[in-house]
This record gives sequence, C-alpha cells and structure tokens, in this order.
Amino acid sequence: MSGAIVQSLCGVTLVGGGELTPAFVTDSLTIAPVLVAADGAADALWAMGLQPEAVIGDLDSISPTCRAALPAARLHQVAEQDTTDFDKCLRNIDAPFIIAVGFTGARIDHALACFNALVRHPERKCLIIGPADLCFLAPLSLHLTLPPGTRLSLFPMGPVSGRSTGLRWPIGGLRFAPQRLIGTSNETDAGDVRLNFSNRRMLVILPADCLLAALAALGCAAEPGSP
Repeated sequence: MSGAIVQSLCGVTLVGGGELTPAFVTDSLTIAPVLVAADGAADALWAMGLQPEAVIGDLDSISPTCRAALPAARLHQVAEQDTTDFDKCLRNIDAPFIIAVGFTGARIDHALACFNALVRHPERKCLIIGPADLCFLAPLSLHLTLPPGTRLSLFPMGPVSGRSTGLRWPIGGLRFAPQRLIGTSNETDAGDVRLNFSNRRMLVILPADCLLAALAALGCAAEPGSP
C-alpha cells in the first residue's frame, strides 16, 4: 500500500457536498463500505447519523460542531489551495475503487473540476455517480456488458481516438477533442460492448443503474450482498 491517508482493501464511498440523499449514501455503502467525506460533506453525513472514517480536504467548510464531534484522528487537513477537495481526496485514497457521490447537481464548476481530477489521476479507479448518471475515466481497453439500447456517452477531455464494437454509431476513425468532436448520446446495439482508446482522455457516461456493470468492466469486485 502507498502512503495515502485512507488505505483500504475494499471499495470506498467518497461523499461530497452536492446532490445527496441518505438512501444514495447507504446504497453506495453496500458496495463500497468504507466511508470518507470531502471536507464539509462530513456535516451532511453527521446529520444522517453516519460518521466517516476520514474527512479529507482543506477543512474550511466543515462546521465547528461537526469538527468537535469527530475524533481528531479522522480529520485530515490538506492545506494547499491549488486543488479541489475532491482532488485532495482522490490522491489520498488507495483502494480498489472509489464511488463518489454528492459531487454533481449543486454546481457545474464543481462537477467540471471533478471530471478534470479523474483525468489528472488515472491511477485511481473512481466512478462519479449522481441520481441519473455515472461517469468514469475509460481505460485503454474496456469491455462492458449492457442491455441493447443503453445510453452510452463519450466525452473527450483531450485529443483521443478509438475503436468500438456494440455501439449504434461506431467510433472507429473518429478523432475526438473537447473543442471538436464529442461522442454524447450514443447507445448500445448489442449486449457486448468493446471500446479501445489511444490514451486515457475519454470519459464514459452511463445511466446510474449501470453501476455494477461499470464496476465489472473496470475489474472491481463489489462487496457480497450488493444489489
């Protein structure tokens, strides 16, 4: 294991201060049982009766009440201001995978910063999930098992090309870039989808109920008893 703040042999549920419900958190915990809060998200968890195993960030958002209630050993201040709390968490969690909830819905700029962090830290297997969608950074090769007709969007975070089988609109021969061609609103036309990319710059966006399929495609084993 690395010198990361949180080191786990099972999945981590990372909670942010965006759109969040108790059911959303508890559902994630059935798959990724280690609970971590990004700064002020600790207050939301405390209100739900949940205590994170670690709080990571610059700690400028957590309330004094919640801070005093948590064991000091669980509070981890990363004082630099050059990166977001999500970035601080991502680089300080060493786990097979991370499910990030509460990082969408509140502010577009915060969500964009999270997508940027996924590309900055390709060594972390992290899925950002909201009420409707999930998003993750594609590996160079990806094999997904999904029902035909499943919405599958691709969004490039830099120049990238690829090949595909199982998509209604194949991507072979296309050159993607944020300021040029993007791949949103594609869909599967077969149950077996294979994607290959020239580099680690492509985000994959799927419906939120495809979480287990996405985890399997990334080689992540969910906890026993997962829905």
